Amino acid sequence: MQPIHRINQTLAISLLIFAAALTSCSTENWPRFRGPQSNMVLTGENLPTEWGEDQNVAWTFEVDGDSWSSPVIWGNKVFVASSVAEKVVTPPERVEGQPRPDPEEDQSYLSEVYRWEVTCVDLETGEEVWRKVAHKGAPRIKKHRAHNYAGETPVTDGKRLYVYFGMTGLYCYDLEGELLWEKDLGAFKTLRGWGTGSSPVVYNNTVYVQVDSEEQSFLVALDARNGDELWRVNRDEATNYSTPTIWKNRIRTELVVGGKRARGYDPDTGDLLWELHMAGHYNIPSGVANEDHLFIGNSGYRDVSSTLFCVQAGVDGDITPDEGDTISAGVVWSMPDAPVESPSPLLYEGLLYVLSSRGGEFTCIDPVTGSIIYQEKVEKVGACWATPWVYKDKIFFYDEKGVTSVLKAGKEFELLYQNKLEDKFWASIAVKDDALLIKGVEKLYCIKNAE
Repeated sequence: MQPIHRINQTLAISLLIFAAALTSCSTENWPRFRGPQSNMVLTGENLPTEWGEDQNVAWTFEVDGDSWSSPVIWGNKVFVASSVAEKVVTPPERVEGQPRPDPEEDQSYLSEVYRWEVTCVDLETGEEVWRKVAHKGAPRIKKHRAHNYAGETPVTDGKRLYVYFGMTGLYCYDLEGELLWEKDLGAFKTLRGWGTGSSPVVYNNTVYVQVDSEEQSFLVALDARNGDELWRVNRDEATNYSTPTIWKNRIRTELVVGGKRARGYDPDTGDLLWELHMAGHYNIPSGVANEDHLFIGNSGYRDVSSTLFCVQAGVDGDITPDEGDTISAGVVWSMPDAPVESPSPLLYEGLLYVLSSRGGEFTCIDPVTGSIIYQEKVEKVGACWATPWVYKDKIFFYDEKGVTSVLKAGKEFELLYQNKLEDKFWASIAVKDDALLIKGVEKLYCIKNAE
């Protein structure tokens, strides 16, 4: 699975500079999905590396309702979003001798009742500070039985908290829980009822929301102070789940949005800067970047292959490689059949890591050339939906069963040990100071080194 590539000396140098810069990054607050730099590289001094049900768990908080979204932290406040079912209607069953009911015609969900909630928890004690109901009523779209109505991670700029509940609406609170404004962005059918998953992004007093569906897709920019629409661009896309990335590269600042086509937009105007046809089935992972290059790809599905791309900063126009090629004027290299699935890639110390969603497959890639350094399987690992993180040369990732595998960072694969919590995990972590927050379906766990 070696791609055709070209070696780029600028890429190699920029990776070294980026790695050195990471040592000065602060994790004082964790304001959004994948952290302050959107890269999952942790830099605290006393973060825990080992934990279990009876080891280094400072406190737990019972999560009310269902949620795949990740926690965010500002100061001493932890924010989580969830949907709480008050009334659930059982869909009609098949009657013997009659045709199987058409799931598209089932409207029973319109009689259900949910509460969409946002909760603030004290980081030190794990006690509830405040809880607000953003909306109560019937769902506006039907969901798959294995999913829920709270898949997006909130985002904060330290002044306001922005909570997006997909097709239910966008809600803005101050950090004391007062509702400042709300915005209805519409309700549209999603692929197989899998719902939405793209989290909002805040930059320069602007909230960006990617709304992709089977009916209408668009990218919208809202004034963070009042919710007024600043600009909107329609997208020729179906349902996608990735979160946009603010890419501050050496040329300019871009808003990068995934899809069948990855696109870079001017965050001030919404003008399209570049686009790249990535193929694949749909977009789940977000890109990871440094000042010179962006690494982004799509998930495959059954007989549809995924591809991973390295994009040069400052490109313009359509940079899709010609048919049969793996490079172009804007694509340094691409890897067909890449192991890109739900977790986003991890870039650390001049190496790129990719975690497969199923089976514990872990791949280390040379980001200069796109060649595989190793591809190994961690045994007895279940489905992995959350993005890996790295701390002090150790790479961590957990499966949905709560098994965290700890690997040695570097060019040689080495499984160091595993940690275990009894819960179901889809959300990615959040970190502040010496506290690691892991959100399960049942509980929010605060992990700290015991004194």
